[in-house]
Amino acid sequence: MEEKVRLSDIASELGLSTAAVSYVLHGKTDMVSERTAVRVRRALEERGYLPRAAEVLLAENPAKIVGVVINVHEKYEAHVLEDAFIASALNALSAETARRGLQMMVRAVNAIDEIVSFATMWNLEGLVLIGFCSADYKHLRENVRIPFAVYDACGIIAERICAVNIDDRHGGFQVGEYFRLCGHRRALCLSDNDTDMDLERWKGFCEGFGSSAEFMMIPLIKTERMAFYREKLPEIRRFSAVFAVSDYYAVDLIRFLQSSGVDIPGEISVAGFDDTPLCGMVYPSLTSVRQDTGERAKTALDAIAKMRADEPVKPVITLSTSLVIRDSTRNC
Repeated sequence: MEEKVRLSDIASELGLSTAAVSYVLHGKTDMVSERTAVRVRRALEERGYLPRAAEVLLAENPAKIVGVVINVHEKYEAHVLEDAFIASALNALSAETARRGLQMMVRAVNAIDEIVSFATMWNLEGLVLIGFCSADYKHLRENVRIPFAVYDACGIIAERICAVNIDDRHGGFQVGEYFRLCGHRRALCLSDNDTDMDLERWKGFCEGFGSSAEFMMIPLIKTERMAFYREKLPEIRRFSAVFAVSDYYAVDLIRFLQSSGVDIPGEISVAGFDDTPLCGMVYPSLTSVRQDTGERAKTALDAIAKMRADEPVKPVITLSTSLVIRDSTRNC
């Protein structure tokens, strides 16, 4: 029988204390240097070390596991898994992993090194990552050998990573074109940033609507956003159409405007992005850009399977979007 690798063996091999190796294993990388953390992670993966609890669980459940990791961004205000987009993505991934006979393990993390510990502790088929940036993916690629697919990656990414994106620019274009054809002459785009996918949605919106489209940066935190809207209400009322880069912000805006006596869509048409269940939870129902979460989940898991089999995979796969018109918008 093959002798099991012990934590003390790895510590001895690296000339470190068992405590130092344990810190890295459990994500406490602030207790050791970055160089030491990298050495320990590589040794753990090369030696196939699994903590005892993980060994027991894997023995009892031989099913293959796909890890899904969500970035706990401050805009979610400690409710990341309750966000409509995140919940929809997880629902689709859960259905697709079950269809393939896989198990799905979900983690919400605050720091990228927590993913390294997660991937080291469990014998994962691969990872699906949502909400991180390209620098994070490069760091992971240096420290984790398993393949992973990522949602909404912008910029350069490393090998054995597949970015499963959606056509954000065309989605924004569809909203802008729709507003223009409806006869709107002044339209506003709302976002909490002007980078990456939100920038693409804004650029597409401008292409579809025309040069008279305007942009407004809104605060991440809800209490600050509501105060901002109250201050900017006279300015917002100058527009007959507003495109929010997510359904969450669109619904948020509709509720604020209605509480301020603004008729939707009588005075202002509002459209969102993602076509999440939130669209049907507001009155009037929200016009939104639809992305197929089921297709995205299937594409991500297909990519992971191909990378595990050393088959070629496109580094970036872009899926189409479509505009779903509902009652929150109207012709001028």
